[in-house]
Amino acid sequence: MHSIEELHQIINRSFDRYTIKQEPKELYEPISYILDLGGKRIRPLIVLMGNQMFNGDLEMAIKPALAVEYFHNFTLMHDDIMDSAPLRRGKETVHLKYDVNSAILAGDTMLIKSYEFLEDLPVGIYKPVSKLFTKTALELCEGQQYDINYESLKDISYDDYIKMITGKTAVLVGCCLKMGALIASAPEEEAEKLYQVGINLGIAFQLKDDYLDVFGKAVKVGKKHAGDIYENKKTILFVTAMQEASPEERDELLYWYNIKAENVDKIYAVEKLFRKLKVNVAISKLIKEYTEKANQLIDEINIPDERKFYLRELSAILIDRQV
Repeated sequence: MHSIEELHQIINRSFDRYTIKQEPKELYEPISYILDLGGKRIRPLIVLMGNQMFNGDLEMAIKPALAVEYFHNFTLMHDDIMDSAPLRRGKETVHLKYDVNSAILAGDTMLIKSYEFLEDLPVGIYKPVSKLFTKTALELCEGQQYDINYESLKDISYDDYIKMITGKTAVLVGCCLKMGALIASAPEEEAEKLYQVGINLGIAFQLKDDYLDVFGKAVKVGKKHAGDIYENKKTILFVTAMQEASPEERDELLYWYNIKAENVDKIYAVEKLFRKLKVNVAISKLIKEYTEKANQLIDEINIPDERKFYLRELSAILIDRQV
């Protein structure tokens, strides 16, 4: 089996093998730009990982793995337009570096290209993989709409938030693992277990992202400390704080989350409230619960333990990170 590092190298070489067209420059240059911004390319790695767990043909899985990364970056490009985001991975976003119309069209092209990458799959594998991919794409759009809806709501339940991040983040992780398994002709029952591993791991990953935004030990390059608080994003920290707060504390939280400004006092006040309400402790426990559920599901997959090693290692890397 290939190690995580070796799979990363295969993915990076594959992007060079399947270079996109160059003309018209105005269409393809923004695509090259976002693909070269330095993302970790975790999702295509996970496709290959799911494939090799079932002794699949890794070469057959490479283009579908690239499909996932093209699709993921298409969503980022359009998300940045909707959020009016100035930075992506510490660099100027596509719609600012070029223009909004170019970013929309380039994103559309990446979506189309992602489906083109599936075309070489054998007929018997293409249909279930394509159905899974389409289902996931729709769920991502639904998750994004829920996220937009929640911006105007005062009260968001825990279940509502989990539903939203399942759509925005977790279903794509599950899709990647299951896609790799399907390409390896894994039994449907085992492929579905792997999908559920991805769902739980994806939820834990997003919860950890929310946690690190405020409680991380270091700040990512190009990412502002407590950026979610600045932007009034109602993450799991906000949801948990609202559940635990007294009426006076709820009013204070809502007061700060109604201010749209880079206010240092706001960050200090909200962080202080989060710590007082032990939000950091509650979210750490929640992350552990979802990670343990993912690991329990890995145990249930009917393959030799040595074939599960790198998935367990990746799970630890994603969830134990401090930045």
